[in-house]
Amino acid sequence: MYLLLLALAPAIILMMYVYFRDRYEKEPIKLILKGILLGAVILFPVGLVENYISGFGKELPRISKAAWDGFVVAGATEEAFKYFAVFILVWRNRNFNEKFDGIVYAVSVSLGFAATENLFYVFSESSMQVGVLRAFTAVPGHAIFGIVMGYYLGLARFSSDQRSKWLLRAFMVPWLMHGLYDFLLMSGHPVLILVFIPFLVFMYRLGLKRMKEFNAESVFNPANISFTTQDETQYNRDKNDTEPNKY
Repeated sequence: MYLLLLALAPAIILMMYVYFRDRYEKEPIKLILKGILLGAVILFPVGLVENYISGFGKELPRISKAAWDGFVVAGATEEAFKYFAVFILVWRNRNFNEKFDGIVYAVSVSLGFAATENLFYVFSESSMQVGVLRAFTAVPGHAIFGIVMGYYLGLARFSSDQRSKWLLRAFMVPWLMHGLYDFLLMSGHPVLILVFIPFLVFMYRLGLKRMKEFNAESVFNPANISFTTQDETQYNRDKNDTEPNKY
């Protein structure tokens, strides 16, 4: 029971945190749960692909193998599956009606994946230490990859002239971040492992910055709504002033 709670609690807490950071218009719980379920389901095809392509890096030197496993086996495979899962889930959904929504849905898929993956790691090792370590590294890492992916999907969803660029970055940036994250840990090199700590701090700060940015730009933000209302009021006044008096 303790291991189950330890495996699932980090993902639940982070999902709630992102959900409540969406201050101005909450997303449907049912759709978020679908995202979580979709993230859990894709773990199995991801595992099959990773098991297959990992064999191509067996004979590589340690650092090269760490790069292969980090950037190709784990990073590219997992982020590609999550990308398409989020796209299928909400790209044409009417609830995706502001930029922050991309973050919420991408995080739901990422944390569904992370929670299921965490269950396998914690129970296969039967270790609370593994659960605690992953609660502060792997699970938040997946959440941040989801935030970054959702950030660019949000930009793409509400852009017409640069949509292709943002859609490409929605995959490329979390992929490279995920790859670097895994590479630093898998390398086993003391210097690279030391670099991992500031890199993790950087990722945390980046995730918070992206959410804060989209909250400030929200079309449901009262500050933005009041500005629009004032503009409309002034427009109506100007229009009335220029119209001839009918009486």
